[in-house]
Amino acid sequence: MPAFRFGAALLLSLLTLSVAAQSPTDSVAHSSPLKKPRRVKIAVLPIVFSQPETGVAYGAAVLPVWRFGPDTTTRSSNARVLAYRTQRKQSSASLTHSIFTPGERWFVGGEAQYFNFPIYYYGVGNDTRKSEKSDISYEVFILNQRVLKRLRPGLFVGGLYRLTNMYHVRIDDAFTDDGTRPNWLLERDARERQATLTSGLGPALLYDTRDNILSAHRGRFLDASVLFVSKALGSDYQFTRMQFDARQYWVLGPAEAEQTVLAGQVQGIFHSGTVPFRELANLGGERMMRGIYEGRFRDRQLIAAQAEVRQQLFWRLRGVLFGGVGQVQPQVSDFRPGQFNVAGGAGLRIDVNRKDRLSIRIDYGVGSGESSGLYFAFNEAF
Repeated sequence: MPAFRFGAALLLSLLTLSVAAQSPTDSVAHSSPLKKPRRVKIAVLPIVFSQPETGVAYGAAVLPVWRFGPDTTTRSSNARVLAYRTQRKQSSASLTHSIFTPGERWFVGGEAQYFNFPIYYYGVGNDTRKSEKSDISYEVFILNQRVLKRLRPGLFVGGLYRLTNMYHVRIDDAFTDDGTRPNWLLERDARERQATLTSGLGPALLYDTRDNILSAHRGRFLDASVLFVSKALGSDYQFTRMQFDARQYWVLGPAEAEQTVLAGQVQGIFHSGTVPFRELANLGGERMMRGIYEGRFRDRQLIAAQAEVRQQLFWRLRGVLFGGVGQVQPQVSDFRPGQFNVAGGAGLRIDVNRKDRLSIRIDYGVGSGESSGLYFAFNEAF
C-alpha cells in the first residue's frame, strides 16, 4: 500500500496503541500468578494522516498477535486489518496475515487489499525525471495467498496465487507536470488504460529461521517463487515473474543483551512476457528503498539491497539507521554497476508489545530522483 506521510495527530494514535497493546508481561495488573496469559493479544488504534494526494485521512487498525497452542517452539502468528477514508472521498481497506499452525507444520501467509488512490506515474526506466511525472488514478483489488508445508525445521514449500483486478483507470492530466509530453500512460498500449485483470499461480519456497517474524534479532530468511500469469486462469495478460527475497540478522555486542541488531536484505524481481504497467517491478516505498516514492522507478527487472542498524535506546524506544541501493532495467543484461539509485535515512521504533516485538515504525528517508518520504507503519520494514 502507499506509504503513510502523517501529521501531528499521530501522537494520539501512538498513545492509544501503547495503552491498548499492553501484554501480560508489561502490565502491573497481571502480577497475579493465578491469571493465565492471553493467547491472543489485540491492539486497536485510530489512524490520522495527511498527504498531498488525499488531504486529511482517518481510519483504524487492528493488530492481533497469537500463538497456536502452548508449544513455544511455534512462532507467533500475526495479522493486520486496516481501513481508512480520506477528505477527497478515497478509501482503502486491507487484511494481511502470517500464520504458523501448531508445530509449524504449515505456513499460511498473504494479503487482501483494496484501494482507490491517485499516484504519480513517472513512466518506465531507471533514470526517469521528477519534473515529468503524470497523475493517474485507479481502483484495484489485490489478492496474494500462499500455503506452504514444512519439510524440515525452517524449510517450507508449496504454492502461491496472485490476482489483481484494476478498473476505473483515470488520467487526471493530459500532459506531464512540465508540459513537455502527454501523460506517460498514453504512451503505453491503450489496453492498459482499461480494466485489467491478472491471475497467476506457481511454486514457492520459504526458508525461515528468524527468532521473531515481526522484528528479528537472529536468523535467516529466503523467500523464492515463480508466478505464471496465464490467460488460462482468466488473466488479460500472460507473463512469468521470478523473484527472491533474502535476509540475514545478527546481534552485535553481547549476545545476551540484544541491544544492537544488524539486518541485511537482497531482493530481485525478474519478468518475461507482456507485463502491464501496474505489475512492473517498482523501486521505492515504505519497505525497500525508503526515501524513494513507490514506483518512482519501475521496469521489467529489479535488483536491490539494503542494510539497517537497530539500536535499543531507552524505555520502549529504539533508533535505526538504514541505507540501500537499487536498479531497474528492461533486461537482466542491462544492469550496470554505475547505475544504482541510492536511498537512506533514520527512524524510530516504539515498542507497544515488547514480548511479541510489536511496534510502530516511523522512518524518514531521502533518495535518488530528488525523492524523500516520511513513513508511518507497523513493525520492521524487513
